[in-house]
Amino acid sequence: MQRTALHFLALLALIGSAGIAFAQQSDLGRGSVISPVLTIDSERLFLESAFGQRVAAEIERAGAELAAENRRIEADLEAEERRLTDIRSTMEAEEFRALADEFDDKVQATREAQVAKGRALNDLLEQEREVFLSAAAPVLERLMRSADAAVILELRSVFVSSSAIEITEDAIDLLNETLGSGSEPTQP
Repeated sequence: MQRTALHFLALLALIGSAGIAFAQQSDLGRGSVISPVLTIDSERLFLESAFGQRVAAEIERAGAELAAENRRIEADLEAEERRLTDIRSTMEAEEFRALADEFDDKVQATREAQVAKGRALNDLLEQEREVFLSAAAPVLERLMRSADAAVILELRSVFVSSSAIEITEDAIDLLNETLGSGSEPTQP
């Protein structure tokens, strides 16, 4: 059984090395690999592309603004809590309890609103990734066709492969040329 598995792996290695050839020039003007199977690191593709870098900068900026807003709100709530503590001794217990409950409700509502804003940022990031992947699909298909490939696999899902079939860098370059940052129309 183990010998059969080793023979199978050897056969795959032979097929893989026989199926990979380097083209002098592709229709994209790049030297590229010719293989029926290509791999790509989709996380790196997004993060290192101009589109992904724009999105990351926008999300980071919005996250910093949200963090600053959270700090301001926290300072305001702490000040309000100190005022309540200071006037506690001057009020009837029932009257103070009403103010304290109102304050607690305000804190809970504020917390929920701020958490929702954080979730909205995460949702925006996911939406932008989906927009990117939709826009990237034709570009990746173009790379796939130029390499005579039948499939592009996620690099992290592949157990073992030749680095020659990994096209992330070419894909980033072509996406940057084609899509740019995605903030304004670019010419294909």
